Amino acid sequence: MTTAQTAPPPPMRLRELVFGAACAAALRAAARLGVADALGESPMAVEDLAAAVKAEPKPLRRLLRALSCYGVFTERRDGTFAHTDMSRLLREDDPHSLRYIALWCTEAWTWDAWPLLDEAVRTGRNVVEDLYGKEFFTYLNEDAPESAEVFNLAMTTSSRQSAREVAALLDLSGSTSVADIGGGQGHVVASLLDKYPSMHGTLLDLPRVVENADPRLREGGDLADRVRIVPGDCRAEIPVQADVYIVKNILEWDDESTARTLRNVIEAGGPGARVVVIENLVDDTPSMRFSTAMDLLLLLNVGGAKHTTESMIARLTDAGLVIEDIRPVNPYLHAFDCTVPK
Repeated sequence: MTTAQTAPPPPMRLRELVFGAACAAALRAAARLGVADALGESPMAVEDLAAAVKAEPKPLRRLLRALSCYGVFTERRDGTFAHTDMSRLLREDDPHSLRYIALWCTEAWTWDAWPLLDEAVRTGRNVVEDLYGKEFFTYLNEDAPESAEVFNLAMTTSSRQSAREVAALLDLSGSTSVADIGGGQGHVVASLLDKYPSMHGTLLDLPRVVENADPRLREGGDLADRVRIVPGDCRAEIPVQADVYIVKNILEWDDESTARTLRNVIEAGGPGARVVVIENLVDDTPSMRFSTAMDLLLLLNVGGAKHTTESMIARLTDAGLVIEDIRPVNPYLHAFDCTVPK
């Protein structure tokens, strides 16, 4: 029986780390094959599981045995395989599913980019433009539409899962309007409108993003009469007036784009506006391994970065915001509650 190992000696651990790509590839393979969806609550023989996912039994056993070493699936003494808490997260129907996150973090372009990390560290520049001759999101949408779809699904999953936690954290009882800037499909603003039945909201994001906004926000949806959907780029302009602005997980570009976005928020809101910036941090959080890895991936694809508490404070204060409070939303996110000075 194969189980997850703990605290191996340094030489063994380093050998495991340099084969980290094998673990990532195994997770991607399991997600693409749909193994977690095919495996029910009862243990299954690998032959039955292979038939369900249209794979060969012997290599599938090798794949599952490798993943079992990390606590993703477990191999029982009789040779059958069963779910673990982590493998269930690869199911598409799990309420906390990370299937699309697993796929996004292992998309084909990442295997081109990771080997060039030393070059990105030397230059401080992204490597994607040299690889593909285009800015990352231009490349994604023009040349890799399937990967762009995975990105949208991953961001939708992540936003939907954190939206209710954001709404639970924020007290907007003194406000009548809220704007979700770069808000994707609008899960955060929808959760806030659910919490505050008299509040009106605005969702602003790129045209191709908001055209797929949460159906509740679109014509015929139960929140449509209290929300305005605005297609636009927050780095260019924010033509939205509101009492509160939510800026979640978008200040990860280069410094100039981040500064420009914050200037646009301040100009749109004016004196007294409340600005809540929500970000992953790469210091003193339980999610350090994940957030520092994403930080390096941002360097590779857009030349951006995750923030430390100190760097986030510096960017917000340099923009002219007054930070009133900093609180964790969950183990992955922190909220910086700010105001535009009067």
